[in-house]
Amino acid sequence: MSIPKEPRQIMINLMYLVLTALLALNVSNEILNAFRTLSSSIDKSNTSIDQKNKDIYQDIITNEGQAGQHDKVHPYRLKADDVVKQADDMVNYLNSWKRRIVMEAGGYGKNKDGKSPEDTTFPDRMDNIDATTLLLVEKKGGDSLQKRITAMREFLLSQVTEKDKAAINPLMPLRVEPAKANDHNPKGDWSIGNFEHMPAIAALALFSKYQNDVRASEALVINKLFEEAHGKDIKFDTIAAVAVPKNSYVLEGDKVEASILLAAFNRQQKPTISGMSGGGSTKPAENGVIPWETVAHGTGLQTVSGTIELNTAEQGMQKRPFKFEYMVGTTGASMQLDKMNVFYIGVENPVTVAAAGYSVEDVSLDIPGAVVTGSKGKYVITVDKIGNVDVKILAKTKEGSKKVVGGMPVRVKRIPNPITKIGGIPGGGMSAALFRAQIAPQAALDNFDFDTKFVITHFTYSVLHKGEIIGPYEVKNPAGCRLSGVGANVNIEKSMNMLRPNDRVFIDDIKAVGPDKLVRPLPPISFSLN
Repeated sequence: MSIPKEPRQIMINLMYLVLTALLALNVSNEILNAFRTLSSSIDKSNTSIDQKNKDIYQDIITNEGQAGQHDKVHPYRLKADDVVKQADDMVNYLNSWKRRIVMEAGGYGKNKDGKSPEDTTFPDRMDNIDATTLLLVEKKGGDSLQKRITAMREFLLSQVTEKDKAAINPLMPLRVEPAKANDHNPKGDWSIGNFEHMPAIAALALFSKYQNDVRASEALVINKLFEEAHGKDIKFDTIAAVAVPKNSYVLEGDKVEASILLAAFNRQQKPTISGMSGGGSTKPAENGVIPWETVAHGTGLQTVSGTIELNTAEQGMQKRPFKFEYMVGTTGASMQLDKMNVFYIGVENPVTVAAAGYSVEDVSLDIPGAVVTGSKGKYVITVDKIGNVDVKILAKTKEGSKKVVGGMPVRVKRIPNPITKIGGIPGGGMSAALFRAQIAPQAALDNFDFDTKFVITHFTYSVLHKGEIIGPYEVKNPAGCRLSGVGANVNIEKSMNMLRPNDRVFIDDIKAVGPDKLVRPLPPISFSLN
């Protein structure tokens, strides 16, 4: 292109170039607010992970103080001390960088009243792109950051065995990914590739992501240290008395049996029982278990209690009280809850009823506050209020009237909250290819005896892709929300097709509805793709 000779035309061309540059550098408020939302979400996730890490670390300290555990646990506790300290130092180091970026970008934002100078963690100028370039590229701060991340990763991996190191190495999210060379960055400089001309709010989100990587990596190592310290142990935290009756509902004249034991015991030591009330007799302990039995007498609820004693070499005589109850029915009537001794709201609760001396056609149930359907000893109970119900077992007499021949109280509870899973995994690591194939999140009830389903009716979806946030996208569907396929959000499907290793996916604000029609908020989940 030839250079114009007229000064006026030269000025017009220069103004056009300046305007084009300004438009190219302008970042929309929607993108800035998305980075702000992502940064806040990651910070909340960091708080949750940090608390879980502290709980496991405290378990290691507690176990070291248990009798006979100090010499074995102590080396792992020292390693855990170093891991926690180094992780805290790294998080604080990243926090200092976030503050430096905010201050270089013009300082912190103001309160609504405009009086407080530092009432937020976000900068007043979220779109400032000079701060990151100056601090992390021109002043070589990115080089120092790169070295700290690499050193932190090597330190964490060095705290576990070679076998565990090989297992967690690919799962550890804290890592430095090389920058790709291009026309703007011919040498593939990591600082230029990650921070040059990056808006301040995007840099804060990225540093929050690094902090999340630190806490997640710390969790991997702390858990491995806990497992290494107790890999061959029967794990327990304290000594507690347990009394387990073999029958919770018996007939008068039947034998009643129970096992009474300490939850933690030594096979070479034999506990004894004192202060026994409620009748029955015990036998000598075998492998820490004291057999007990009696013959049922009387009717109604029966209580057995006492004290179990164990003389230990480490802590001397240990005494723990125990107590259990069983029900003695009348005229041979009995009811068996086919699932467990509780009724759940929103599902069909099956029970089996029988009464000695009566035909199953003549036995029925009376449960105030519940709906009873069925016949011939097989019934289904539906309930809608939390609390307790009194079950009465009725039998038809020869005269045609009904009389109460048994009964028992039963608790009524809500179905427990499900957990959110994608591809059967409740968050954590997943291959990018596997995640791209997912259709919808699931609300799963693990270890629940009833065949019941929850439907996820709402969630928000966002992705951290190559240092940039995609989303968040909100999904609502009372019939069930999807990630892909018929009825899915088009933007989510597009972003899923873009997913690659080292991306992070965040599913937040999850709501699910079960058979009781109650809307339940579920904890957020996130995935680190590999």
